[in-house]
Amino acid sequence: MHLPDRGRSRATATSEAASARPGTLDDGNGSGMRSKEDLQAAIRGPRRRAALVVNTRSRRGRRLFAASRRLLAEAGQSFDEVHPVGDPARLPDVLRDVLTRDPDLVVVGGGDGTIAEAVSHLARRDAVLGVLPLGTTNNFARSLELPVTLRGAVQVLRDGKVADVDVGHVAGRVFANMVSVGLSVDIAERVPHGLKRVVGRAAYGLTGAYRMLYHQPFRAIVEVDGKTYETVTHQLNIANGSHHSGRRFAGDASPDDRLLNVYRLGDRSRLRLTADMLAHLLSGPRRRLADDMFLNTSSEVRVITDPPLRIDVDGEIGALTPVTVGLLPNALKVLVPRSFVDR
Repeated sequence: MHLPDRGRSRATATSEAASARPGTLDDGNGSGMRSKEDLQAAIRGPRRRAALVVNTRSRRGRRLFAASRRLLAEAGQSFDEVHPVGDPARLPDVLRDVLTRDPDLVVVGGGDGTIAEAVSHLARRDAVLGVLPLGTTNNFARSLELPVTLRGAVQVLRDGKVADVDVGHVAGRVFANMVSVGLSVDIAERVPHGLKRVVGRAAYGLTGAYRMLYHQPFRAIVEVDGKTYETVTHQLNIANGSHHSGRRFAGDASPDDRLLNVYRLGDRSRLRLTADMLAHLLSGPRRRLADDMFLNTSSEVRVITDPPLRIDVDGEIGALTPVTVGLLPNALKVLVPRSFVDR
């Protein structure tokens, strides 16, 4: 990673970092967890307990809700309860309520924000997450190698396997895909929802191209594995998954590799930022995590910025820096294609 190593020792964790450690997160039922094989048998069995939760405010949620029900029924996927959620603010309450009935399977439809909310409730729980990718970029679904077509996703719910994958945690929140600082926060706050519905992923690129003209670089200090790196940049990403803006950032990245991947886009120059974003679009799949642009760790990543900045957690704007980003290995049971490598 192109960050100069200042050779400083790792900073002492603050109370904020301590509050973000796994022990303070919701551990779910914690004991009596079934194996992947047992859960697989349960969700395919005649007595399975299953729930369907769809964010009908997501990009395709309302339009495809009826089609989702029809395709799921045709695939033999029945549900004890179905929850179309028109107000995303209700999602946490709906998911908490669903989990009180100890389902074997919770199928959630929506974009990355919706899936991240579901992951925060299902991590370390004795239940399997099924994903209907109904959002704009669907980064976590792509990281799981799920089809982003509705019919393809339903086929995985019918024929797929149960895998256990990693999730991250930051500032007391569990996340599925990525924590970002910089331009992405500006874009997430300003991208018009109407434009997202019309042009999909291109809305982020169009908004980013405009906001880039005004975005100011920031100083970032990154502490990883006892070393401190310092840079000036427009964008810093800490990834658990393998996709950013709907595209791979490295061909061998995975949400099941027990690693957090840190990389920046651009330096203080907007020209370099533009070049790095184009390289991400064109050559991301050909990159490898061993390349110099990445810092990879199985431990924690401490991020300090000057000035303090809001973080983007799977598309939702979160706490101010400084933050500590950690990893929960194999904490989520999820349905994936049979071809997915479960490590």
